[in-house]
Amino acid sequence: MARSARDLWTARLKGGVSRVSSSLPRRNSTAVAPGAKRGCRAIIIGIDPSLRGTGLAVVDARGPAPRLLASTTLRLPARLTQAECLGRIAAASEKMAREHQATEVAVEGTIYVQNFRTAQAMGASRGAALGAVARLGLKVTEYAPARIKQAVAGHGRASKDQVGRMVSAALGLTDVLPADESDAAAAALCHAYNAR
Repeated sequence: MARSARDLWTARLKGGVSRVSSSLPRRNSTAVAPGAKRGCRAIIIGIDPSLRGTGLAVVDARGPAPRLLASTTLRLPARLTQAECLGRIAAASEKMAREHQATEVAVEGTIYVQNFRTAQAMGASRGAALGAVARLGLKVTEYAPARIKQAVAGHGRASKDQVGRMVSAALGLTDVLPADESDAAAAALCHAYNAR
């Protein structure tokens, strides 16, 4: 008589079964094979795009522990037109990537917003930043906000404060970064931990 997977695992945990039966169907797993390495050993620029407050952070993930090379929040005044803001976001993203010789880019995926104007501004600022780094030939990877929080803070519903503290701890910083820079650094750390 065939036993359920639950019965087999229960028996194994109690010490009654030395091996899970191979007669159970195998799932097509995305798990990393033993010995394979996860993560990205590169200089990664994290981007938290916003029309008036884009966060940029460069993380060096090539060594045994990631370290912050630079971070900034691009604060753009309301007197600037949307086009002027987009130009400055593109220029700042390109400048930071060139200065630190970044090879990879991590950005938070698009989030749902109810306000059409907000969604339009966020999309435009993402496009400006990603277009600039894509022109340099950098590999761009997007991560869902919950995945970034999970990678950095241990759970996908972490608060901004929790993420900020964990980013500072992971990078060995004495102070918490400003929110936009912390979000950008969190995206870069998520890529450092999860890229294949």
